[in-house]
Amino acid sequence: MVDINPDIIVQLIVGVGSSILAFLLMLIKIPQSEYHFKLVTSKMAIVISFLICGFMMFFAVSMHGSPQIRDWDLFAMLTIYIVVHFSTSIITYSMTSLLKSEKYRWHTLFIPGLFISAVVSFLLLDSFKSPDRHYFWFMCAIALVTFLMQSFIYIRHFAKAYKTSLQELENYYDEDESHKLSWVRFCYIIAMLSNLFILVYIILYCFLDYKPGIAHIYTAFYLIYMLYLTSNFISFIGSHKLVLDAVARPALSAAFFRRRESERTKKKVQEEELNIDREFLKLDKALEKWVEQKSYCEYAKSREETARELNTTKEVLHHYFLVRKGIDFKTWRTQLRIEEAKRLLLENRDVSTNIIGEAAGFSDRSNFHRQFVRIVGCTPKQWRDSGGRP
Repeated sequence: MVDINPDIIVQLIVGVGSSILAFLLMLIKIPQSEYHFKLVTSKMAIVISFLICGFMMFFAVSMHGSPQIRDWDLFAMLTIYIVVHFSTSIITYSMTSLLKSEKYRWHTLFIPGLFISAVVSFLLLDSFKSPDRHYFWFMCAIALVTFLMQSFIYIRHFAKAYKTSLQELENYYDEDESHKLSWVRFCYIIAMLSNLFILVYIILYCFLDYKPGIAHIYTAFYLIYMLYLTSNFISFIGSHKLVLDAVARPALSAAFFRRRESERTKKKVQEEELNIDREFLKLDKALEKWVEQKSYCEYAKSREETARELNTTKEVLHHYFLVRKGIDFKTWRTQLRIEEAKRLLLENRDVSTNIIGEAAGFSDRSNFHRQFVRIVGCTPKQWRDSGGRP
């Protein structure tokens, strides 16, 4: 029977647990898509964070009983703090990778952050072994200030990325799909709260005369947090397509076409313009038939799926509306749906406005009311009650 010191049992369990979770994540196959690289990047960032945790836990276990470790509880707290310091940078990078478009790059923020975490960790461990306690506590103060500053910068950066991604999602889908990204934000909030909570435990350790395994409590809690993060990330991979279509890459704009034309020879530009004209002529007929069939009333369809129905691509469809109609496809389709809703409201006065909204192509009640008020200037009920003359 193996005799395990109870002082190191928590670190040993967390070290093994984080290593197993890292291994399981590495085995998970990411589905091929335009977003494949981002998902892999995010997954590997989490794997690295878990491996760092495992390494620090095994390092703490290996140092137990060493004459250099005069206060084991404080050393255990120090090791989990180092894990958290690295995790703050890595988890932010992982979660942001799920959100931001390729045009946004923040490696200039992430890489220096890891370097700072490595330097702080080395100085903390070195100062802990020093007989000068003032030097150690001074380094602890420096580490805490650095940690708080980094956390503040990362939180602001994530909030900006999240806002940008919500806008991209809104531009891509007619319905309110913001809940598809809610897991990323919620999980990041949990991650940062879990990381920042280490400060509470450090303060408790410093000011409590009786230290009831504070380091062990937080270390065990951190394993629960890693389990939560892993399960949610795996769930996100399984149901990611709707969000990923919208945020994987920015929509092709008219500026993109102009830039391509300037880079090509005059002959190629003329050929491309001719091809675009042909595409536009086909789209004119396809859209006319599409409107006659009231296909715009079918909700829960992305622009890419609609483009396939029209036998074109979402890039050509986007360019067509900018050039021919001067508005975005989403705005045009929403106007058609509102016109249909206006007609249905007057012809079916006994039918609920929510059902009318669904029949017109809106799967979300609040989105229907918001769009109706924005375009018509009154609520669906006011439109019906006034007989179409609010």
